[in-house]
This record gives sequence, C-alpha cells and structure tokens, in this order.
Amino acid sequence: MRKAILAVAAVATIAGALMTDAYAQRRGGAVAAGVIGGLAAGAIIGGAIASSRPAYAYPPEPVYVVPRDCVADQEFWSERRQAYVIRRVRVPC
Repeated sequence: MRKAILAVAAVATIAGALMTDAYAQRRGGAVAAGVIGGLAAGAIIGGAIASSRPAYAYPPEPVYVVPRDCVADQEFWSERRQAYVIRRVRVPC
C-alpha cells in the first residue's frame, strides 16, 4: 500500500512539473518555472522517501560478559621430584 501511494505521488509530482514547464514556455519564464518545479518535485519525493521506515528491525544482540579470572599459587606434591611444587592456577575472582 505504501509503495502504491509513493508511486502515485511521484507520478503526480512529475506530471505537475511537466505542466508547469509547458505553461512557462508559452509565457517566456521556462527557466524559472523549471527550477521551481524541480525543487518542488525533489522536496516532495525526498520527503516521502525519507519518512519511510523499514518493515522489520532486528533486536540488539545480547552482550555476554566473560567473568574475570584471577591467578593464584597452589602447592601440590610432585611424585617425580619428591617435593612440593608451586603451580599457578586460575580461580574465579
């Protein structure tokens, strides 16, 4: 429906501009009438196009926040070294 209205408005605007041009040529003001008709047609068509909205819109994507990890030292018994060894492990903050 919206496209049909836009098409009819565009055709009416162009027809009006052409009639203004034809009338001005008989009267001797062709340049001024052409400029005025072109500005009017551009304003009407531009306003119709600018006011149209898309038929669909996507919702914003969800934002996932990765939890921060902290690093802590942990002692564990090493069978190979036969001693306690310190290793760094990630733990939640």
